[in-house]
Amino acid sequence: MYSKNSSNSYENQKFDLNLLKRLLKYLIPYKKFLGFAIILVILTTALLPTRPYLTKIAIDVHIADNNIDRLLLYAGLIFSILLITALLQFVLNYTMQWLGQKTLNDIRITLFNHILKLPVRYFDKNPVGRVVTRVTNDVEALNELFSSGVVMVIADILMILWIIAFMFFTDYELALISLSILPILAISSLFFRTKIRAVFRELRKNLSAINIFINEFISGIATIKIFSSINRKNQEFAKLNTNQKSLQTQTILYYSLFFPTIELISVLGLGLILYYSAGNLFNGNITVGILIAFTQYIEMLFRPIRDITEKYTTLQSAFASSERIFELLDEKTEETSSVKSEFRFNEKIEFDNVSFSYDKEKEILANISFTINKGEKIALVGPTGSGKTTIANLLCGLYDFDIGSIKIDGIDIREIDKKTLRSNTAIVPQDFFLFSRTIAENILFDNNGNQELLLSSTESLGALQFIESLPNQYKEILPERGMNLSTGQRQLITFSRAFASDREILIFDEATSNIDPNLEEIINKSINILFKNRTTIIISHKLSTIEKADKTILILNGKIADIGTHQELLRRNKIYSKLFELSKV
Repeated sequence: MYSKNSSNSYENQKFDLNLLKRLLKYLIPYKKFLGFAIILVILTTALLPTRPYLTKIAIDVHIADNNIDRLLLYAGLIFSILLITALLQFVLNYTMQWLGQKTLNDIRITLFNHILKLPVRYFDKNPVGRVVTRVTNDVEALNELFSSGVVMVIADILMILWIIAFMFFTDYELALISLSILPILAISSLFFRTKIRAVFRELRKNLSAINIFINEFISGIATIKIFSSINRKNQEFAKLNTNQKSLQTQTILYYSLFFPTIELISVLGLGLILYYSAGNLFNGNITVGILIAFTQYIEMLFRPIRDITEKYTTLQSAFASSERIFELLDEKTEETSSVKSEFRFNEKIEFDNVSFSYDKEKEILANISFTINKGEKIALVGPTGSGKTTIANLLCGLYDFDIGSIKIDGIDIREIDKKTLRSNTAIVPQDFFLFSRTIAENILFDNNGNQELLLSSTESLGALQFIESLPNQYKEILPERGMNLSTGQRQLITFSRAFASDREILIFDEATSNIDPNLEEIINKSINILFKNRTTIIISHKLSTIEKADKTILILNGKIADIGTHQELLRRNKIYSKLFELSKV
């Protein structure tokens, strides 16, 4: 989530430069192409203002002298400059578009890589829709910035400077009169800038809210239909959409007011030139060529000013998006340790007075202590919400515990590289998450297409029969979460994934809570194979699964209430006996 302070830290103008510096760092790998583009900008902006000056000479000298040959020469020169300028602009635009796409590609890859390294705790607090918006909409909003924004703003500024220089070189008095309207233009631009940036910031926030809403409620479409909530959700979405429309309407209003104002100021400047020139043409202080040149200069001057204004809105949209992108990139990733980058489980796992809280307020685990020897099968039993799954998450390093220690072979897991730690652990979760990939890709999730492992895992665990019945067998592409498969089939694929990973430690988290009756016998056999020669932590309410454990740990309200074998706990612990009886119902 974004704190109020972090969002407001970019409110002031002084932070625009910091944002821009961070964004421009992504151009460093392409600095040669950027330098080439800047050279093109300098050449293009230097050539354009020469046309009015050449026009002045052609009118005042060669038309006045009736020198047709020289006039045609200047006409050809002006036409050549137009052609050269057009060619330079084509090369410049192509270079900048290519540069922009390369940079956006790098930013997306950086963001996605960063997201994968964020701790699970981050995703507990931030909706998926918001994270997706950062990688899609917010990155896309940077497109104009990199493909034409910054460099073209530089081009427009250079153009203005070149035009002003030519104006003073041509006639300094007329140049001063022409530029007297700039304060009015500056005030108008400042007002527009203040208003439009605030609207763009709200637009990005509201768009993020829309993405969050759509992602959440499409994921829960079945629940919405069952509880007949379609109309109410439509109304909620309509409010978000109406707010988006209102914000967009505000931008239209500001544009509709600003650009006519720019045109009006431009006409005012032209009027001042004509008024001043009217009395000076006849006394010879100003020539017709100078007057025509200055009318062209005024038109050329306001063109880059209008472009800068448009580019400014592009920059503001990019800044609004980059604020959110960098807030995400500034989130701390999972800490890694170089103490143990290579590690393999050999002896035992020890929980020593471990306490943990998700929100630093409500304690989920309190002073948990137990030992698991290699090869043992431990069952964690207790009511829903007692902290069983939390213990598994802590062992995998998905969360950092607050107090105590978790050691593997005497080494604190905080001193083991996260990737190395997890390479020793496989989880079969209650929620069988399958990706929109082929069955083979879902099973060989970290084994780089090892066909031998693929066949042995599915054959050993009984998944081969139903996979071979599919039209494309292992190449069958699953829809999201594999919803075209039965619960049991998804279970078997998840079991096969854990088997193929060949990890020393197996966490079996309520993986048979929704067992498919049609595949119950196959699933039970596959469980026996899966547990064989592995250190297993079983979180389950199923009688057949619990009885496989060498030791059972009863957890109540985040504390260990009792430890013993299944039979021992049945004899001496009434709460355990009651839980066990309920599990058979």
